[in-house]
Amino acid sequence: MEASRRAAVYVRISRDKEGAGLGVERQEADCRALAEQLGWTIVAVHTDNDLSAYSGKPRPGYAALLADLRAGTADAVVVWHTDRLHRRPVELEDYIAVCEPRGVPTQTVKAGPIDLATPAGRMVARQLGAVGRYEVEHMVERQQRARLQAATAGKWGGGRRPYGYGPDGVTVDQAEADTLRWAAAQVLAGRALNAITADLNRQGSRTSTGRGWRSTELRRVLVRPRNAALAQHRGQVVGPAAWPAILAEDTWRGVVAVLSDPGRRTNTSVARRWLLSGLAVCGVCGDPVRSFSASARRRNTNPVYTCRTGKHVVRAAAAVDAFVTQVILERLRRPDARELLTPDPTADTAALHLQDAALAERLVELGRLYGDGVIDAPQLQAATAAIRSQRERITAQLAATSRGSVLAGVVDAPDPAAVWAGLDLSRRRAIIDTLAVVTILPARRGRRPGWQAGESYFDPRTVAVTPK
Repeated sequence: MEASRRAAVYVRISRDKEGAGLGVERQEADCRALAEQLGWTIVAVHTDNDLSAYSGKPRPGYAALLADLRAGTADAVVVWHTDRLHRRPVELEDYIAVCEPRGVPTQTVKAGPIDLATPAGRMVARQLGAVGRYEVEHMVERQQRARLQAATAGKWGGGRRPYGYGPDGVTVDQAEADTLRWAAAQVLAGRALNAITADLNRQGSRTSTGRGWRSTELRRVLVRPRNAALAQHRGQVVGPAAWPAILAEDTWRGVVAVLSDPGRRTNTSVARRWLLSGLAVCGVCGDPVRSFSASARRRNTNPVYTCRTGKHVVRAAAAVDAFVTQVILERLRRPDARELLTPDPTADTAALHLQDAALAERLVELGRLYGDGVIDAPQLQAATAAIRSQRERITAQLAATSRGSVLAGVVDAPDPAAVWAGLDLSRRRAIIDTLAVVTILPARRGRRPGWQAGESYFDPRTVAVTPK
């Protein structure tokens, strides 16, 4: 029997599906029983629940264990099995570097003692570590192969219940599906994710985990291929799925295209409190204008639109917004405004889908060629980038066929101005972006003809609203 020592117990479990910590509790009980047999006194118990030793992520409990050994507050370690301590050889070497010079023994419930004081003992420890890593890598390989096989067959690979579907991942939850369709329509209509998220939370809608919505979570749910009954593996669509679609594929692609647009911003900021910030462009440098409000001592100036230089154009934001709104409403009132809702007759969505499917197959073939050594990594990277660029253009074309919903409910309303008054800022911006390009030109010298003293000054000739 070992001489009495001050032992630190370390317990860990990679996945705690129940979330109750029962796995680590059972390990601790076995470790305490072993320490009692050895006559050791337990001075600390360090726990990492639901944390993998293979992933390389920080383990607070393990770090605290090493800190105790370095500080000398513990001079022995009790663990359930060697693979609870390490799954990566690099961590084992660090552990040896701490334990060997201090003469710290390690006792395990299932694998016996680990003698790090001798070359033979360290060799055994390293062999056990290598075996543990192999077992994990082999398990990961089996899991990935199983997931790929399930995805290729259109089956659900398991995990957290996907929003819009039942616990089986296949049966459609009609209430959540309706919410998903509504949110998708709002995105295509040009509304910002923050505004949609706020509406969902006001309505009492909850995610599949029962939490309130955040814009990041809503975006993640909306861009899932599973919404269009498409199976996905490691970020790539691999084929049709066995579950029913909630969104038509064209609608889903439209949503993805809108939310992937680098020019789209969803955060709330001063730049988005005005109608044309980031939307109108400077007539000199072509950069999008931003809203800017400066203060001089105690007097606040009215917000203005200015370009990045701050010198080409400086124009009162409220006056420009009012003028552009008047022009847009005039366009919406025209007798031919309803024609803006007519889909593009030249868009052949079936042909676009076929092109996209062919490009997806070419990506798979490139993977085979790389695996067979026919092409090298730079060739694979260049060809993949070219194909993905083509697929992005196809997605944008498919999205364009569904963007008529930006104007739906406005141009076909009896009084577009009344509807406009009830729209939020993001929807108004989307309508302007759909109908026109707004360019703010440098101010002319002197006052405009006909201006009278006391009259609010604004020269409409300095704002060009060009129809698209």
